[in-house]
Amino acid sequence: MPIRLKPTLRDVLTEADRPLAGMWVSSGSAVVAEICAGSGLDWILIDMEHGPNGLESVLAQLHAVAAYDIIPAVRVPSADATVLKQVLDIGAQTVIVPMISSAAEAAAAVTAVRYTPRGIRGVGSALARSGRWNRVDDYLAHADAHVSLFVQIESSAGVEAAGEIAAVDGVDGVFVGPSDLAASMGLLGDQTHPDVVAAVLHTFEAVRAAGMPVGVNAFDPGVVQSYLDAGARFVVVSADVTLLARGSEALAARWSGA
Repeated sequence: MPIRLKPTLRDVLTEADRPLAGMWVSSGSAVVAEICAGSGLDWILIDMEHGPNGLESVLAQLHAVAAYDIIPAVRVPSADATVLKQVLDIGAQTVIVPMISSAAEAAAAVTAVRYTPRGIRGVGSALARSGRWNRVDDYLAHADAHVSLFVQIESSAGVEAAGEIAAVDGVDGVFVGPSDLAASMGLLGDQTHPDVVAAVLHTFEAVRAAGMPVGVNAFDPGVVQSYLDAGARFVVVSADVTLLARGSEALAARWSGA
């Protein structure tokens, strides 16, 4: 019996009549990923860049969330073609590539997630979860439809090149990272500084002008709302580790006098 794969983040954004809200899963825990998957949020972002995640833990988290009505995305640690190939082969359908600062870097990421003749992705679908071990009809011929690629702009150079990056064929959207953007602007730790916010909004305008959806990472509800009002189509509004850290601190403050 042929297997049908779920829609990607690109597909759901295309059909959505509202912005999509999600959260980071940075703990590396499949149990926590499953708890978050049942929350009612639209998407989760499994983090390999800053979280303690390797292929095995990402695979376990993809398994854990598969039964839920939520879109799992994976942020890879870099644009390394081998890592992207492996993450796609274990079944990730939406990937976010960090630290993209030019159209050339974005194009290289596209090449890494596409099969020949459009790219260099290694062919192993018969051995891999991506095509469900040859149980997805014509997976190789239609692989582009099953994979969506988002790139992350988080530097001053990326902001300046945002329109060119968004216009790269094969890029499905742009995710803005204010924390590293602030650092690149000499404002480490001050992602709500007016200059950083202005750079984020400039990126929004350039990406939207290119006809691509733009998203952003922001945990402060007021900041999130301001970015939604400015046209963000997808947002990350918290993280599993943040909720656990602040929640346990609140318990300690109330019951342990911490």
